[in-house]
Parts: sequence; C-alpha cells; structure tokens
Amino acid sequence: AALTVRFLTRRFIGEYGDMEFIYSHNLTVDGREILFHIWDVPNSQQAEEGSSEEKRIQWADSFVLVYSICDRASFNILPLKIQFIKAAKEGQSQEKVPIIIVGNKRDLHHQRVVSSEEGRLLALSLDCGFYEVSAAE
Repeated sequence: AALTVRFLTRRFIGEYGDMEFIYSHNLTVDGREILFHIWDVPNSQQAEEGSSEEKRIQWADSFVLVYSICDRASFNILPLKIQFIKAAKEGQSQEKVPIIIVGNKRDLHHQRVVSSEEGRLLALSLDCGFYEVSAAE
C-alpha cells in the first residue's frame, strides 16, 4: 500500500491497515493520457486461493508483485504466485502477461535478508522485470 500511495500522491505514509483498495489514476505517458486502475491487495489477502484470487487475476492486464527485502517469506511466495498468474492468464492466450517483481524497503539495507542478486535472478528465471525501490525515499 505504501508503494501505491507513493506512486499516486508522491507522499509516504508508513502504516496501513490490512485493507484492499482499487485506485484510479490518470497519467500522461509519451504525450498520451493513460488511465490506471490499481487493485492493491495486502499480502495477507493474497494468500487466499480460489475464486477471489482468480477474479483479481482475470481483472488485471499486468501485475506488480512487491516483496520486502527485510522479509524472506514475502519473497519466497513469489514463484508460486507468478506460476498461478501465468497459468491463469497465459493459458487463455498466447500473449505473455507483463509481470514486474519489486523489492521494497531498499532504505532499510541494514535489515536486508533478501539480496538484490536473488531478486534479479528470480525475475530472470521467471521472465519478469525487476526493480528495487524505497517507498519511503
């Protein structure tokens, strides 16, 4: 949620509840007006399987999966999530689904438990993009 709000408002708010939100945002990219709809799902709700997760996957055109570089468990669930997304989306068409893996909390390097190299290698092995960021900075 912190990363989404930072993207939308350029402000950092450190604490969020465990709520799911859909945001809409207009942005000009290369002179074209783009309307984004962002379905922000907390990690605890991403863990659920079944129709709710399937609904989110079918709704989306692309995916940004965020983990904390300070939380190994948030990183370790990514391969399963990505396989689930690809099976649901690419099974229906021949097009590759755009997926980006984002390691957040780069500013907390002293608490890092997942290296940048691990993130890059995972993204490479799963044919995804990769970035490391800090929502706080």
